[in-house]
Amino acid sequence: MTDAAPPPYPGNPTKGPEPQYPPPGGQPPMQGYGQPYGQPGGYGQPAPTQQYHGQTTVVVAQPTMAVVQQFRETPVHTKCPHCQAEIVTATSYETGTFAWIICLVLCFVGCDLGCCLIPFCVDGCKDVTHSCPNCNQVIGKYNRM
Repeated sequence: MTDAAPPPYPGNPTKGPEPQYPPPGGQPPMQGYGQPYGQPGGYGQPAPTQQYHGQTTVVVAQPTMAVVQQFRETPVHTKCPHCQAEIVTATSYETGTFAWIICLVLCFVGCDLGCCLIPFCVDGCKDVTHSCPNCNQVIGKYNRM
């Protein structure tokens, strides 16, 4: 048996630093990948600083997040945009386009006048209005059509 040196591997203390090869295609590696356009620094780099009269100020920007409230058939816990109170909306039902379309379809199918009026009595065919129980202002509306 012959004593052979172990094969080279990353971090081998007997070898020098690993050579850096360009990626396939001969293109140099992208600098600042994942960095927002026009923003200094990148991942793993410190936040930008500004100095005024010997003081250092670190600028930290928090991302904003817009929440879109969806109003459906059930009451929703939300903040009233009118009175700024944390509320659970009060719901009421109003005849909308969907109830009228169902009524017309029932008429064309040949149902008598009494059956055509059923959609106006069923909450599942009506639009839902969400209002604030404190100030009674309309907050949102769910239209079925």
